[in-house]
Amino acid sequence: MTDSISIYIDADACPVKAEIYRVAERYSLKVYVVSNAYMNVPRDPRIEQVVVSDSFDAADNWIAERVGASDIVVTADIPLADRSLKAGASVIGNTGVPFTKASIGMAMANRELMSNLRAMGEITGGPKPMAQRDKSRFLSALDEAIQRLKRGQK
Repeated sequence: MTDSISIYIDADACPVKAEIYRVAERYSLKVYVVSNAYMNVPRDPRIEQVVVSDSFDAADNWIAERVGASDIVVTADIPLADRSLKAGASVIGNTGVPFTKASIGMAMANRELMSNLRAMGEITGGPKPMAQRDKSRFLSALDEAIQRLKRGQK
């Protein structure tokens, strides 16, 4: 059996916080909502808001220093996903695509490429808006990760 499962949300730009709260309530899981500024979170003893300094990567560092093999990290931040995977955590992107040890290298390379293209002015604008199918995929991926951890699998 694993230690108790906790969910860590890289919350500043996370569009699926409400979905995470509902799933966490269903499974009675601890949730850490980590952000650089205060935000409304449900009044629930299992949901803990953590406001870190606004220094670069403060939220990422707080999460990466605490996660372990029985935890789930929800983030769109690829370097945080990489650090969390190295700590043994399960990692899910905001759109429901899991980050894995097999996929993180390509994600890091793609992030670097996109950063270079933006620096050259080739790409403007941000990610596409969150679609309903993204939320459905996210909920499915979160449920799968919880079930896998409950079974003691990685």
